[in-house]
Amino acid sequence: MKKGCPFGTHRVIEPKGVLPQPAVKIDNSMEIYDNEILIDVHTLNIDSASFTQIKQEANGNEEKIKEIMLAIVESRGKHQNPVTGSGGMLIGTVEKIGTALEGKSNLKVGDKIATLVSLSLTPLQIHEIISIRKEIDQVDIKGKAILFESGIYSIIPNDLPQNLVLSVLDVAGAPAQTAKLVQPGHKVVVIGGGGKSGMLCLYEAKKRAGKDGQVICLAPSEGSKERVMSLNIADNFIVADATNAVEVMDKVKEVTGGEMADVVINCVNVANTEMASILAAKSDGLIYFFSMATSFTKAALGAEGVGRDNTMIIGNGYTKGHAELTLEIMRENPELRRVYQELYA
Repeated sequence: MKKGCPFGTHRVIEPKGVLPQPAVKIDNSMEIYDNEILIDVHTLNIDSASFTQIKQEANGNEEKIKEIMLAIVESRGKHQNPVTGSGGMLIGTVEKIGTALEGKSNLKVGDKIATLVSLSLTPLQIHEIISIRKEIDQVDIKGKAILFESGIYSIIPNDLPQNLVLSVLDVAGAPAQTAKLVQPGHKVVVIGGGGKSGMLCLYEAKKRAGKDGQVICLAPSEGSKERVMSLNIADNFIVADATNAVEVMDKVKEVTGGEMADVVINCVNVANTEMASILAAKSDGLIYFFSMATSFTKAALGAEGVGRDNTMIIGNGYTKGHAELTLEIMRENPELRRVYQELYA
C-alpha cells in the first residue's frame, strides 16, 4: 500500500498544498493508502444548512435533489456544498483497514461506525441514491468513503437506534460546547432552541446553569415552543424571528429583567441571525455560533458596529468527548429521546 499523510493531503487534487476540507477537488478513488479506512456507506446525514439550500434549489423535487448531490460529488470528490461550504457526516461499515493502522485503533472490519468528520473533507463515491428523507436531512445510498488517519469516529452503540445515533451525532459538537461554556448561574439564550441541535443545547445548558441560572428558548413558531415546554428543558420561551435583531433584543431584555444573556448559542440554519445573537447578549457576553449559516464577516463587523465587546466562537463541531456526551443525553432523558426518535429517526 502507498504511504499517506495523516491529514489526507495526498488526496488533494486542486489546489495543491491545501488540506482536503478547503480543497476544490480531491481524489475519491477507493484504493486505500496504508493509513486510511475504507467504509461501505449506508446513510449520509447532510448538514442542515447545506440540505436546506439544496432543497430550495431543487424546489423540493427529489430527483433534482439527487442530481445536485451527485453533481457535487462528481465535481469535488466529496459532498461539500459549493454554496454553504458544509457537508455532513455518514454511517457505514468498515470494509478495509490500511496496514499502517492495523492494531493501532479499536476498529475492526465489519464494525458499524459514524464518522465524526465532515463530508466536506471525506473522499466519497455515490453509486446509487436509494431514498431521501427530506424532513430529517438523511439520504440512504450505496457508496464508499475514506476515513483518514486523523479522522474521528464513533462505533454505533447497540442500545440506541442507528438513525437516532446518526441524527444526534451530526450535531454533537453543540451540546458538548454548551457544557464547556455555561457556568452555574448563567443566563443562556438558545436561538433555534426548538430544533435538532437546539434542544440538546437547552438540555445541557439547564443542567450546567443550575437552579440559579436562567435558560431561554428562542424559537420561530408556537409549535416549536410547545414542544420544548413539554420537555421542561428551558425556563422561558420566546417566539421571534431570529433575523429581526431588535425584536429579539427587546424580548430577551423583557424575560431577563434587562440583564441580557451571559451566553447566547445560535443553532438556526438560516442566514442573517448574527446581529440577533449579538444584541441578545450582555455587552461582554459570549456567543457561540454553531450554525453553518453564520457569516464571520457579519458577526465581526456587526459587533463592532454596535460597540459590543463580545467573545464570539465560530462553531467548531468537535470538542473532546462530544459523541459520548450527546449519546448519554439520549440515555438520560427518555422524553427527549422519544421526541428525537419521532422527529429525526
